[in-house]
Amino acid sequence: MEFLIGAVLALSVGLSATFIGLDRDRAFYPTVMAVIASYYALFAVMGGSIQVLVIESIVIVAFLGASIAGFKRSLWLVVAALAAHGVFDLVHGHLIENPGVPPWWPHFCLAYDVVAAAYLAWLLSRLKVHAAAT
Repeated sequence: MEFLIGAVLALSVGLSATFIGLDRDRAFYPTVMAVIASYYALFAVMGGSIQVLVIESIVIVAFLGASIAGFKRSLWLVVAALAAHGVFDLVHGHLIENPGVPPWWPHFCLAYDVVAAAYLAWLLSRLKVHAAAT
């Protein structure tokens, strides 16, 4: 069920952003990526582990860097970062033991990330959003 909810939510957010016009600004999807990257820190705080927060923060910085690079250079980097975060969700529990992560979260976030990446890739390929910074 978490896969379905994540996919439907990502598609709903993407379609809503397009309909409203929020994604006309190149900053929209890099901001989404930055927010997505931060959730594991929230879970580390909820789990009460400073050590896990430090480890999660290292990963967050990498995804934030990809988000910034995508904003500054090409939104295709944000597509790659979203897809990579989906893969990270798939293996997260094997790499980092974060006691605050809800059991359903990795599958939900995997679906959200992959659908958001696919939607942004579709927008870029249809020239609905400009990939390169001007």
